[in-house]
Amino acid sequence: MSQHPSDRPALTGTGGRQAAPAGRSRMASLAPIAVFDIAGPLAAYYLMRSAGLSTVTALIASGVLPTVGIAIGVARSRQLDAVGAVVLIGIVVGTIAGAASGSAHLVLLDGVIPTAVFGVVCLASLWSARPLIFRFALEGIGADTPKGRDFADLWRYPGFRHTFRVITIVWGLAFLVEAVVQVAIIETASAGVAKTTSNLLPLAFAAVAVTWNIAYGKSAQRQGQRAAQEAAARGDPRPAMPE
Repeated sequence: MSQHPSDRPALTGTGGRQAAPAGRSRMASLAPIAVFDIAGPLAAYYLMRSAGLSTVTALIASGVLPTVGIAIGVARSRQLDAVGAVVLIGIVVGTIAGAASGSAHLVLLDGVIPTAVFGVVCLASLWSARPLIFRFALEGIGADTPKGRDFADLWRYPGFRHTFRVITIVWGLAFLVEAVVQVAIIETASAGVAKTTSNLLPLAFAAVAVTWNIAYGKSAQRQGQRAAQEAAARGDPRPAMPE
């Protein structure tokens, strides 16, 4: 979701030769999102509406593409992660509620459910041993890799723990605000407008959150490096790892 604040650019000392593979990798990871979660569902919805299908039918059918995207991810990784499970639950709940009631608004709420749940889980994870964003970052690095073990070991430092708690708070609040805005749009706008914004609004919120995350992460990294240098100069022992 977000890069770890202490990650350094892959360009260091390479003259930019690693930029292309990294860029292609990121584009490859974003392509399925664009196809299955954004452009695909929108195109499917408007094509079915232009073909004369009802709003509810078009909304339900356009939800098939995100489901396919999750299924492909499960087939590749051979496991369903928590985020995918929550999204699937939202799709199923919205589909059943919309089909039973004939309400387009209830179908559109399927996207609000995972957004709100993720926001609540982010904030609730602050009372756990490790906040959710730290767990996601560690999973992305690879907990069993040398880099992952070094990353996990940084949890012993108070400044590092503070950084990830702040990041988790900001992401949790961002998702909750996004959910509230989505509900307001669904309740006040037409189904077509609400469908479009429900697919595009997450991108706007994510762009703002990621931009802040990068700036805050770089600032926290500089502070951590200064603190580490000062501790080394004083000859301080490494802090104990908290439970």
